[in-house]
Amino acid sequence: MNQDFMLALEAIEKEKGIKKETLFEAIEAALISAYKRNFNSAHNVRVNIEKETGEIKVYSCMDVVEKVTNPQQEIHLDKARLSNPRCENGDILEVEVTPKNFGRIAAQTAKQVVIQRIREAEREMIYEEFIDREEDIITGVVHRFEHKNAIINLGKTEAILAPAEQIPHENYQQGDRIKAFILEVKKTTKGPQIFISRTHPGLLRRLFELEVPEIYNGIIEVKGVVREPGNRSKIAVYSHKKDVDPVGACVGPRGSRVQAIVNELKGEKIDIIEWNEESEIFIASTLSPAKTIKVETNPENKSALVIVPDYQLSLAIGKEGQNVRLAAKLSGWKIDIISESSYLEKIARKKNIQEGNSSVPPEESEEALDEPTDKAGSDTGENILDKEGI
Repeated sequence: MNQDFMLALEAIEKEKGIKKETLFEAIEAALISAYKRNFNSAHNVRVNIEKETGEIKVYSCMDVVEKVTNPQQEIHLDKARLSNPRCENGDILEVEVTPKNFGRIAAQTAKQVVIQRIREAEREMIYEEFIDREEDIITGVVHRFEHKNAIINLGKTEAILAPAEQIPHENYQQGDRIKAFILEVKKTTKGPQIFISRTHPGLLRRLFELEVPEIYNGIIEVKGVVREPGNRSKIAVYSHKKDVDPVGACVGPRGSRVQAIVNELKGEKIDIIEWNEESEIFIASTLSPAKTIKVETNPENKSALVIVPDYQLSLAIGKEGQNVRLAAKLSGWKIDIISESSYLEKIARKKNIQEGNSSVPPEESEEALDEPTDKAGSDTGENILDKEGI
């Protein structure tokens, strides 16, 4: 251990943040093992490194006794007093036993210990950096593939994008730059493992925070996000300032803001909806882009009946029920959709039953025609029921 090595330790302390005292303790512990291994010693030994010069000395810890039974671990009281006149029976005397060629072994051992400690410190720093970024967005480069997992290079470390967290039908190529949502950071013996997602709703939320300054600054609040990754998403936003249009701010000039997010998600359609505390109005909005005529709610079982124009029925339901399914998730209400003509027909039959019209089939009882209705239901378009005089 020479002066250059001591300077190297100081440089490591500054660059890696590992205290020099910590390195000294680790090196001393490793040198004890190296001494016992290389010199077949069963002695209790202590290694001391001079902090200024780097000089190493090995001391054997001997028990001071009046009758020696184990010469390797015990020393006679009279002999001990030659080194230290104050020794008494039962004391421990340290006797220097530094081998002549121990410097080479020490240097090699110290190098291994320092490298190991640097790796441990770097892993710990990476863990501390990313554990605070859970549920945040990160940018990385597709590096390689392992068992269908995409390994994403984050610079200092790598992250795992599992198949379940990949957007369906999205093809990744080496060198592709992508954004992802940090799901979890785990500490393992091989270092921190970072799991990321491209399908989590949190990714859409974070992307809007990046693209829309009003969301980042808290002027606009994201009330809810639902996704069917790769197909369609819905996001509910609310403005805390009356003069700021939440939907317009998210769309951006000529749709630039939302288009940037759509491009990042490889064409996933995004419906931006203004949140409203009135359930009827909000439920109607969640079915966008479909137009609604009337919403009737039943707060007791949190269900809603939505009446839409006949030509909007398939749009309101969506392909394989996707639109209404996302609307139900976003609003938190069970939603039933019925066309305008079907609703009017049911209302008419119910009215005929109440008036005792014999033309109504007897099996169509009043109970069979009842639908969940709330008198406080709010129209979201022209109320055709009023036009019909019902």
